[in-house]
Amino acid sequence: MRLGNPGRRLNAALIAMAFVLSLFAGRLIQLQGLDSKVLQAKAAQQRVQPEILPARRGSITDVGGHDLAVTADAREIYVDPADVTPDKRDLIASTLAVELNLPKESIAAKLAKTTQRYIVVARNIDPPRAKKIMAYGFKGVGSKATYRRMYPGDSLAGGLIGFVGFDGHGLTGIEQSYDKTLAGQDGKQSVEIGGDGQRIPMTRTSRQAPVPGRGVRLTIDRDIQWAAQESIARQVKATKARSGSVVVLDVKTGQIVAMANAPEVDLNDWQSTPEQDWSNRAVSEVFEPGSTNKVITAAGAIEAGAVNDDTVFRVPDHITCADREIRDAHPHKPEPLTFTGIIAESSNVGTILAARQISDQKLYQMFQSFGFGAKSGAGVPGEEEGLLPAYQNWSGSQRCTIAYGQGISVTALQMASVYQTIANGGVRVTPSIVAGTTDERGKFVPAPAPKQTRVVSQETARQIAGMLEAAVGHDGTGVEAAIPGYRVAGKTGTAMRYDEKCKGYCGYTATFVGFTPADAPRLVALAVIQDPKNGHYGGEVAAPVFKDVMTFALKSRKIPPTGTKAPRVVLQAGR
Repeated sequence: MRLGNPGRRLNAALIAMAFVLSLFAGRLIQLQGLDSKVLQAKAAQQRVQPEILPARRGSITDVGGHDLAVTADAREIYVDPADVTPDKRDLIASTLAVELNLPKESIAAKLAKTTQRYIVVARNIDPPRAKKIMAYGFKGVGSKATYRRMYPGDSLAGGLIGFVGFDGHGLTGIEQSYDKTLAGQDGKQSVEIGGDGQRIPMTRTSRQAPVPGRGVRLTIDRDIQWAAQESIARQVKATKARSGSVVVLDVKTGQIVAMANAPEVDLNDWQSTPEQDWSNRAVSEVFEPGSTNKVITAAGAIEAGAVNDDTVFRVPDHITCADREIRDAHPHKPEPLTFTGIIAESSNVGTILAARQISDQKLYQMFQSFGFGAKSGAGVPGEEEGLLPAYQNWSGSQRCTIAYGQGISVTALQMASVYQTIANGGVRVTPSIVAGTTDERGKFVPAPAPKQTRVVSQETARQIAGMLEAAVGHDGTGVEAAIPGYRVAGKTGTAMRYDEKCKGYCGYTATFVGFTPADAPRLVALAVIQDPKNGHYGGEVAAPVFKDVMTFALKSRKIPPTGTKAPRVVLQAGR
């Protein structure tokens, strides 16, 4: 038997070993030389974990600094299914279900997703409860520091304030429109984490501190806002109406003192509120104003020098406009009404007769001057412009109906602004909702003064104010708005309501708007109720809401009666 050459076998073995070693050497050169920077970056990426440090959101307050929206410390409970052993899943699911008041099945389903490393189980948990959960010592269950948005008033000014989503950013209302101011700027930090998920001691960390959000102070008064919401909600329910709104303005400053809606969204449980009730109807819902619009027609006619408050018209109960016959609310024989009597008794026919004294263009320009067809400038989120058709496009009947408030559309805020202008001696002050913000040091910074524009002369405003005071008098349509001891000026409105559901006019819009004291105006209030079923006239449905809200506001603001008596006015010639 012949043996192999041992030298040859040794050479073969050495060649094989050299080849393997060359492979190792090549790989080592690649790892430590050619690819070292790339691999170092990947290692650092796996080891160094970035973390967002959320900024505390700024508060929203009322004009007196009372909190309407605040931010509180909270915790987010999460699970890492990959770290939960199968034998512990049922225990963890059962425990978390009890502590968080959640279905056990939903938690168990999350624990079963072993390919995911971070699944949120619950948000906005109070820190003490989160601490109790963490005390169980369950591996794979964690707690993360976050913030929770809270609304002390629940539904107070809900449509106006709005709410934030799960990401902490505003979804509606002031929360959305002032999101950049309120949100601040999140910070960042990075820490080195070992394979067991724990921080490596003595390792370097980097941290960029978050910048807290700034506060926003609104012009609304918390107490008057509450009274307005209570009153409109009560009346909407009593009349079985679809919805309603109230706006209260300060005559001199144009500040929005209250802006209430019914129904109103509960900000602490907005997910349970129908989406159609999230909006601020006082600025988003447009409607035909009806007779409250007659003051603009009156202003146009008086400004043009065509009439004055004691001009007498022979007013029948119906009038022909192109192809339509338009009637007053109640039949009557032809009456010798003064212009004051026409407004006080809310005669459609008399208003049309006055409107015929001026051109369509002048009437249209007066509407524009009072702010129709454009946003009010208040900066209220969700505000609509309304509808003001160009006068060149008015039909034969429309030039009559527009004079008494049908054929144009406005928001509650736009109409309240009209009466603020009259109450302020003919000077329109652009409405405002934000009184100011806080700066980086927490110091209050007032908002710029609103724009003031003269719309009509002081004399025209005085005459119209007298007409409106007569409308709340014994023979007027607004007697239900009278407040004992105070002189009140105001106007009712009852308009046919256009509804998309019936593709035409079905139902009514009932309105009352006015100011007091009539001879030294301080506050304007408007109440509008959409599609009431128990009654539909503005004088019977909306005027009582005005009275309730204004009475409360006068007491809250400590506004005394002037002690004067309303002058005697003539509604019919010869009386």
